[in-house]
Amino acid sequence: MGESKCTGKRWEDMETDVLVKIFKELNLVELSPVSQVCRLWRVACSDPLIWGTLDFGLLKSNFIQTRASPYIWVDDRSDKRLSKILRVAMAISRGNVNCMIFHYNLYMKDEHLNYISQRSPHLKRLVMPAWNRISKGEICLAIQRWEELESLTMPTIGHPPYIMEELAKRCKNFKELKVMGSFDLLFASAVTTYLPKLKVLSLRCSKVTKGALLCVLNSMEHLEVLNISHCLLFEIATNGRRQVIHELDDSILERASQLREFHHCQSRECLACQRMMLDEGILRWYRYEDWFWRRDEVSSLDLKDYGRLFGAQCEMLTSVD
Repeated sequence: MGESKCTGKRWEDMETDVLVKIFKELNLVELSPVSQVCRLWRVACSDPLIWGTLDFGLLKSNFIQTRASPYIWVDDRSDKRLSKILRVAMAISRGNVNCMIFHYNLYMKDEHLNYISQRSPHLKRLVMPAWNRISKGEICLAIQRWEELESLTMPTIGHPPYIMEELAKRCKNFKELKVMGSFDLLFASAVTTYLPKLKVLSLRCSKVTKGALLCVLNSMEHLEVLNISHCLLFEIATNGRRQVIHELDDSILERASQLREFHHCQSRECLACQRMMLDEGILRWYRYEDWFWRRDEVSSLDLKDYGRLFGAQCEMLTSVD
């Protein structure tokens, strides 16, 4: 019998789009050696279809809370581990990341933020709920580099005007903002002053003053979607005491009726609202389900399931000795 010949294509001769479909099933740890096989495979591993969203939602710092600023101490091994993971991700993605998601207990520092902002020039969405160890100058520098940024999820900060002003100057297509924490009149004034054309605002599970809410509703003509679901909404009574609002009055509902979407829930029967009351308006996310912080009634802000690139298996394989 004569020798049979294989008529199929060799791996190195396969079309890039076929390789991309295969490599999309791999995680970050698996992609790293694959990207080093040959030039064609490296190109396929860097395809935007793989790196559209880089979800580090399972990655947390090993930390303890402190009484002095920044109120967090992070173990050096955690910082080294994060640096290692970011180096691998940025090297393979080659600037093609459009969305980055970080856990609320992932406390990166300036050098981490500087590293990713230099290597993800086309970032459109950033979910980064923890800024404790990030300086004002470094976050402003990152915003300057991310001119294409459209959506930001951020924590409460002491002086919000500077970041709102930077977003207004640098990010001309910015349209979505989510705040996790407290939202007072100072924060509301900064948003309305510098981001008057904002389309979407979510304050889900935040501590919100009635004055701040009215400021947003009265001043933002271009706002289309507002989410105050499960917020601890309150006002200061004449006697100086804080009074929680369980039902929205006509002054709020009338203005909110002009929005395309208005999500709200301040029900005593709602589990999320009960958690807000129990935690006195500053949600202790660690007490609840891992997915709870990722949810949002606004579909464009909901984080849904964890991405494949950094799943549970990948999280276990990237420890630093």
